[in-house]
Amino acid sequence: MITRTPIAVHCEEVEPEAPVSDTPLGDWQRQLRDVIRDPAALCRHLGLDFEWSSGARRGHDLFPVRVPLAYLSRIRRGDPNDPLLRQVLPLGAEGDAVRGFVDDPLEERDHTPKPGLIHKYPGRALLIASPTCAINCRYCFRRHFPYADNAPSMREWERTLDYLREDDSIREAILSGGDPLASPDRRLAALVERLEAIPHLKRLRIHTRLPVVIPDRVDDALLEWLGGSRLQKVMVLHINHAQEIDEAVVAACARLKAAGVTLLNQSVLLRGINDDVDTLAALSERLFEAGILPYYLHVLDPVSGAAHFDVPDDEARDLVDALRQRLAGFLIPRLVREVPGERSKTPL
Repeated sequence: MITRTPIAVHCEEVEPEAPVSDTPLGDWQRQLRDVIRDPAALCRHLGLDFEWSSGARRGHDLFPVRVPLAYLSRIRRGDPNDPLLRQVLPLGAEGDAVRGFVDDPLEERDHTPKPGLIHKYPGRALLIASPTCAINCRYCFRRHFPYADNAPSMREWERTLDYLREDDSIREAILSGGDPLASPDRRLAALVERLEAIPHLKRLRIHTRLPVVIPDRVDDALLEWLGGSRLQKVMVLHINHAQEIDEAVVAACARLKAAGVTLLNQSVLLRGINDDVDTLAALSERLFEAGILPYYLHVLDPVSGAAHFDVPDDEARDLVDALRQRLAGFLIPRLVREVPGERSKTPL
C-alpha cells in the first residue's frame, strides 16, 4: 500500500481569476518572462487557498517558485494533490536536513574542468548552455548548482570549447543547463556552429523541458538552426506524468521530428506523483503516441530539499517489473541511478 502525504493546501471557495487558457500566451520569450513566481499566486490561479507557514515560506526562499502559464493550464483546479502541482509547489519539508541528501549529489563540481563544461563520462561532454530554466521543479538535482560560475560569455566559450577540440575521443556534445532552450536562438545557433566546426563531434544532444512547459518554444527560428545542423540530433525531454502532454506538446514534438530530431524521454520516479504502475504505464503509452521513446526512469538524486520525493530502490524495481507485465519492451524505460564516479548510468 502506497501512502501519500497530502500537501498543506486546502480547497476553499476562492474568487477565481480569469482562466489562464483564455489569455493569449504570445511568443515563447514573453511566456518565459511572464511566469508565476509566487506560491500564493499559484494557488489563487488554481482555486486553492495556501496555508502559508514559515516552513513553506522557507521552501520558497530556498528555491523560488517558477511556473509558466502554459504548464499551469494543465494543472487541475481545486486539486491540491494534482501531480503537476506537486512538482512545482514548495513544501516546508524542503528545509529539513536529511542524512545523505546533499547540495551536489552527483559531485559535478569535481568534473568541471572549464567554466560551463562538465565532463564525467567517456565520449561525451556536457555544456551548461543556459543558467536558467522555464520552470523550477522541486526535485531538481541542480537546484544548488553554482550557475554564476558556469555561465561563460560567447568569448569565454572559445576557451571552454578548446577543451573539446583537443580531445578527439569526445564524439557527442550535450547541451544542458538550467535549460539550454531558455537561451535565444541566435546565441544557441552560434554555439552549435562552433561545435559543428569540431570534426570529431558527431552528435548533438539537448536536454530540455521547454518544449513541454512552453510548447511555443518550438518555433521556426529553433527549427532552422537545429534542422540545418550536420550533427545527428537527439533531444531528451523530461516528462514525469501523462497529464503534462497536451495537444500543444504533441504538435511541438511533431515539428521536432520533422526536423530530423530523435526524441527520447527521461522521467524521475517521484513519491506522490508517478509512483504507481498505472501512472507509469499511462505515461509510456502517451509518450509513444507523441512520438517520444521512453528512455530512462531515474530514481531520485539525493539533493537536499527533495527527500520527501524519494522512492526506495526495491519499490522502484517492483514497479518496473509490474510494467513488464503490461507493456511491450520498447515502452519500458530503463531504471537507473546516477552514481558519482561511475563511467555511465547504473542500472537497478
